[in-house]
Amino acid sequence: MIEILSRPQLDRARETGALVGHILQTLKGRSAVGVNLLDIDQWAKEMITEAGAQSCYVDYAPSFGRGPFGHYICTAVNDAVLHGRPHNYTLADGDLLTLDLAVSLRGVAADAAISFLVGEARPVESVAMIETTERALAAGIAAAAPGARIGDLSHAIGTVLSDAGYQINTEFGGHGIGSTMHQDPHVANTGRPGRGYTLRPGLLLALEPWIMADTAKLVTDADGWTLRSATGCRTAHSEHTVAITDDGAEILTLAGR
Repeated sequence: MIEILSRPQLDRARETGALVGHILQTLKGRSAVGVNLLDIDQWAKEMITEAGAQSCYVDYAPSFGRGPFGHYICTAVNDAVLHGRPHNYTLADGDLLTLDLAVSLRGVAADAAISFLVGEARPVESVAMIETTERALAAGIAAAAPGARIGDLSHAIGTVLSDAGYQINTEFGGHGIGSTMHQDPHVANTGRPGRGYTLRPGLLLALEPWIMADTAKLVTDADGWTLRSATGCRTAHSEHTVAITDDGAEILTLAGR
């Protein structure tokens, strides 16, 4: 399903996006050395509940997962990159942590992810990976305008990732979003320009470039959810929900909107 939102729905999407951005930045500030991933999940639950919003994850049970996800946020550390299921792990200095959050407020969902380093250590390769996903995300957003094709966004994202020397996995990527978290169209992190669905005002897209340092192959963790790099290398992931408007793409999940 491809959903085109009405103006009132877009206004609600802005509220949801602002909430997602605020929660992610708050959790980033709390994610210090010694913090447990289960604490982060609990803090996410509390902020979602206090806002009168609903988690898109707790009851989420797609075909690629093993039963309902059962948590409020994805927490992926180091070699984990997607669908990181919170577990009893205490953050250490230099850990590369990705927080991925999707919530629904007043019937409209928003989805975003941030990767960052915990503590004081700043491994050069990890910093470069994070910055590459952020640049790829910015390129995808810049390409998103009425009349553009999905392939234009995929090409813009993929060009940044491949030019930086990273292999690109196409099993998981960006997606449409609206009254539900995952909708069509799929937005692969590489593609050919001029192909695919034509963007229209009112369309919401969650764009999410992600990479692994030296592989494009994923393996599934024993928890049935967490996806890790097949080689054990580090990973990074950046995501925003954007609204296609007459003037281009409006980023909805920035903190402080």
